[in-house]
Amino acid sequence: MEISVSDVNFEQEVLKSEIPVLVDFYADWCGPCRMVEPVVKEIAQDYVGKLKVCKVNVDNAPNTASSYGIMSIPALMIFKGGQVAEQVVGARPKAELEGLVNSHL
Repeated sequence: MEISVSDVNFEQEVLKSEIPVLVDFYADWCGPCRMVEPVVKEIAQDYVGKLKVCKVNVDNAPNTASSYGIMSIPALMIFKGGQVAEQVVGARPKAELEGLVNSHL
């Protein structure tokens, strides 16, 4: 299950998470974001209990997006222990994202 996150609940949902978190920074108007969305949904289903998946709409969470230097979307970040462990920008194939996730579990 994906969790929608905003400036208000980012700290609680992402930074204080007990398990690694994949954060998808996106916007509704972004074509590549729509391309990666089904892949992110599949990863959310495949890793239930091992990985939390959160989506941050950069238009609705400008403070969070700017605090992490989001300049291009989609931007996918893995957080562990409240810190950015890894970041990729742009639509990526599922196999690449799974490799990224697996390296942090």
